Amino acid sequence: MAAKQTNEMEMSFLDHLEDLRWHLIRITVSVLICATLAFIFSGFIFEHIIFAPKRMDFPTYRWLCQASRLIGINDTTFCATEFPFKIQSRQMSGQFSADIWTSIFAGFVLAFPYVIYQFWSFISPGMRAGERKHSRGFIFVTSMLFFIGVLFGYYIVTPLSINFLANYSVSSEISNEFDISSYISTVRSSCLASGFVFELPIIIYFLTKIGLVTPQLMRKYRKFALVIVLILSAIITPPDLASQIIVAIPILILYQVSIFISKVVVRNQNRKSSRVPN
Repeated sequence: MAAKQTNEMEMSFLDHLEDLRWHLIRITVSVLICATLAFIFSGFIFEHIIFAPKRMDFPTYRWLCQASRLIGINDTTFCATEFPFKIQSRQMSGQFSADIWTSIFAGFVLAFPYVIYQFWSFISPGMRAGERKHSRGFIFVTSMLFFIGVLFGYYIVTPLSINFLANYSVSSEISNEFDISSYISTVRSSCLASGFVFELPIIIYFLTKIGLVTPQLMRKYRKFALVIVLILSAIITPPDLASQIIVAIPILILYQVSIFISKVVVRNQNRKSSRVPN
């Protein structure tokens, strides 16, 4: 009898592994399909998306230039005519590799809602019917937060990073000629990091559901969270105070929203507990 139960448990575990394997295969295929589409339109992606933040007519630079002039600052790099750097490829396969990896990155961003759907399809069978009912908007909210984060990284973090690093100079004897892989890495890391940071409310929701986080705990360690946010802002932005503050503000707002979400989750759990008869 014990051997039979053990065999059933092993088969159940193997079934879960098989199910996970198929979810991962679907995720990989979806990313590859979207990456292929991105590769077909790579000319448009590079010209109008990847290289757009290196041109001074980018919307963020125009807004910051106007804001600087409104407060009386006319001599600012945001109002320049062009950046003092060139992008080059120093390897034989440099441009081809950049095209491939950019397409994969774009494919992941485009396929993100389906990736989340596959992730949700794998974990949702283990939830109760009530939990699945109240979590129907999970895919939409998660995807929306990710895309907002990517846009924030593209329109705020990326131009601030490029503007700071391109104009930073230790000597006039040195000219900036950045490798294409370095430039694309800056754009990619800024967008992806911001996209995942904006998933903080979702992460707090699940951590609260399993009892690892409470609103009281988040309020108690708010000061420490502020320090972590500033460190995180320093990692994904150039090391100037203004850029770090610009990035830190939405993250702090997300932290406050996460406290509210944690409070709602705990309140709903307490209501369910009070309804259970003794």
